[in-house]
Amino acid sequence: PCFCPALTQLHIGTKMSDWGEKSTADLMSRYVSKDMGYGVPKEGWRICLAHEFKEKRKPFQAKDVSLSNVMEHIGLGIRYLKWWYKKTQVEKKAPFIDMFRAQPLRQIYGAPLGGIGGGTITRGWRGEFCRWQLNPGMYHYKTVPANQFTVCLRRAGQTVYQQVLSVERPPTLQGWNWGYCGEYAFYHALYPRAWTVYHLPGQDVTLTCRQVSPVIPHDYQDSSLPVAVFVWDIENKNDYDLEVSIMFTMVNGSGHKDDKSGGHWNEPFHLEKDGDAVSGVLLHHCPAVNPYTLCIAAREKADREVSHQTAFSPKGTCSALWNDLITDGRLDSPTGSSPPTAKGDKVAAALAVGCTVPAQSHNMLEFCLAWDMPKITFGSREREHIRRYTRYFGARGAASPALSHYALTHYRQWEKSIEEWQRPILQDSSLPSWYKSALFNELYFIVDGGTVWTELPEDADVSGGLRSENGGLPAQPAVIKEYGRFAYLEGQEYRMYNTYDVHFYASFALIMLWPKLALSVQYDIAGSVVQQDPTERLHLMSGRCSPVKTRNVVPHDIGDPDDEPWQRVNAYLIHDTADWKDLNLKFVLQVYRDFHLTQDRQYLQDMWPICQAVMESEMKFDLDGDGLIENSGYADQTYDGWTVTGPSAYCGGLWLASLCVMCKMAILLDNKEMYQLYRSTLDKGSTAFDKLLWNGKYYNYDSSGRDLSNSVMSDQCAGHWFLRASGLGDGEFKEKIRSALKSVYELNVMSFAGGHMGAVNGMRPEGVPDRSSVQSDEVWIGVVYGLAATMIHEGMLTEGLRTAEGCYRTVWEQLGMAFQTPEAYCEKSIYRSLAYMRPLSIWAMQLALNASQRDQTTLASTGTTDQDQAVQAQKEDQS
Repeated sequence: PCFCPALTQLHIGTKMSDWGEKSTADLMSRYVSKDMGYGVPKEGWRICLAHEFKEKRKPFQAKDVSLSNVMEHIGLGIRYLKWWYKKTQVEKKAPFIDMFRAQPLRQIYGAPLGGIGGGTITRGWRGEFCRWQLNPGMYHYKTVPANQFTVCLRRAGQTVYQQVLSVERPPTLQGWNWGYCGEYAFYHALYPRAWTVYHLPGQDVTLTCRQVSPVIPHDYQDSSLPVAVFVWDIENKNDYDLEVSIMFTMVNGSGHKDDKSGGHWNEPFHLEKDGDAVSGVLLHHCPAVNPYTLCIAAREKADREVSHQTAFSPKGTCSALWNDLITDGRLDSPTGSSPPTAKGDKVAAALAVGCTVPAQSHNMLEFCLAWDMPKITFGSREREHIRRYTRYFGARGAASPALSHYALTHYRQWEKSIEEWQRPILQDSSLPSWYKSALFNELYFIVDGGTVWTELPEDADVSGGLRSENGGLPAQPAVIKEYGRFAYLEGQEYRMYNTYDVHFYASFALIMLWPKLALSVQYDIAGSVVQQDPTERLHLMSGRCSPVKTRNVVPHDIGDPDDEPWQRVNAYLIHDTADWKDLNLKFVLQVYRDFHLTQDRQYLQDMWPICQAVMESEMKFDLDGDGLIENSGYADQTYDGWTVTGPSAYCGGLWLASLCVMCKMAILLDNKEMYQLYRSTLDKGSTAFDKLLWNGKYYNYDSSGRDLSNSVMSDQCAGHWFLRASGLGDGEFKEKIRSALKSVYELNVMSFAGGHMGAVNGMRPEGVPDRSSVQSDEVWIGVVYGLAATMIHEGMLTEGLRTAEGCYRTVWEQLGMAFQTPEAYCEKSIYRSLAYMRPLSIWAMQLALNASQRDQTTLASTGTTDQDQAVQAQKEDQS
């Protein structure tokens, strides 16, 4: 387990709580060896392979809706059922949200393999290859038993030990030695790397497998590569030499039904370039749609022997392959390719690498797994898209050998870059260990969010022919042309790309680590803003028909991967989101936040007319002219199951923050007329906001006057959060914001689940959760991380860290949801939407910590007091 040093640098002065320390220790309680592996870092998420999670939760499904909510939404239920039946039974498609067939919780996942946007293969923490997203945005969850690493130890020419490094005992492959004792191994993840340490009982040998994926901030080339490297460090603690071989076996396919469709074939390869040689096996997978090649490869060196088995059948006992390795620690290495498989058959390949490990010494072996699916089509099959990595490795479908060679000769540089990026945070003794694990491990979703990164097609026009002089954009903005198009899902189960109300929270990871991709998304969204799709369709909540996309409003999403993203937006059809109150505002706030962090003036100039257009659309929601927008009496924002009426804390706060940044942008662009408009609206709206919503302690949920309008919403300061993230917001509302945050901490955090599960979305002032909707009594992990960031910005560091800690420990240590952080969980029994985008907002906490440290440094060097700073900030705001 990772121990947490005292938090001193930022004057926290508190140690990790007992409950937290015990929670971390429990994951390793069954580990019996004292061996801690070769080069495994101290910080990260660590778990013994024999660990069993005690709590088994169920996904939220239609049957979990309370009777009162059923009655309220009976029309929605009937319309959804009809739509679901047509989609699944008539069109034979997967619904973008499936309320009847949610994924069951499998407490098995580890760090995904691969870079950004080329597809992903996830390994479980026990070593399984178990989650696949090679077809863009479409997941299937299948463990392929034959995909394994096996170790063979030989002494004086005799095999003394041969073991599949898996704790499983599958019903197939009975000729292999399964059932490795998990109490002698542990897994350690610090994304984008992971380590598995195997102590081989009775052999005095320890194996450490280090898994490396090229996920490197501010790198837009290697970070796109669909590759992963496995480095095996072998420690021989005996007084005699050993010959050690590792065998890597892989099925041609992904456990999908098309593995048996026939026509798949394997071939060995050898590639020598620039004095370095790699060899291995190519597994050509040839379905009618999106064919690809898998590649298992190893680096050749003078003291290593690389051998292979081109093809074997992964059914039956597979004794022949096992005996081939056990005989002499190597495989037969036949030449030539295997014949194409017959329909109904599968084929697999094996690669073995051996070396001598001297007594009381160490040696290492290196493997690579690559996959090459350069051209992709989405579900509609209408257009072909080219993945980003083809810019460097070609799009002919023959890149696997070169990809493997590049990975095996460059992974050390990747690791150097990763270590340089992570080191300042990992070495910061003021930060608790759980936070360091959460910050890096939650980043998995950038890669494993059904992510695609493609080249902009030559005939693409991002704003549908509307040029800058008419309020549009260049047909091919430079940032998209140079850095490509990027899309990630709202969640693996909520299948919509770049869901914008959620991206608002998650975008901190992109803008801080791959800012060009963040700007690329913004240009795509901006181009969609100025377009329309007048096609009428039924919206499931209201039962009314309205256009798919209205001009001059921000889309909910840029489409479903089972359809044609970018071309057909707004896959979400529960509400008509043209009337949502948050989407337009979230665009404006991100534009200024992005400008603040990048200082890209061209971006600001390009986005300014789009910001004006969406703000003009938003103005119509101020029905009484008091400068404050009103919600419309339904769930018209990201909390799409929680009704809100009239001026509200959430949308009202976003509106005022947007007016504030519009004023800032107008000044920067020397537009005095627009500045005066937004400034006068801001002054009026601020007065109305205070009058209608402030109750002396916090901002009421809404101003409807109904029984629950004074609920405490954990997300009530979201607008202020973005102002602080943009270097603003240190003015007249500071004391009220701090009071509101203290109320949230006391009620939503510490009065909920003993203060151990983060912040519940809605809490009554008397200290019980607001159960008026299916979402008000949930905890949304990504919202909690944003709340924690806001607390840190406001000097409430201890409270912010404690708030976020509850979510991390619940998800990663109690519920077994590592590398599949959900959107939501309730205090008991259920969760909702595994592997979700919003928790990437943890990077907003790091931005806040960076800002706090800068402020303290400035304070120390200038001797300025908080009061001086507040007075100065107020003067700046007024100017």
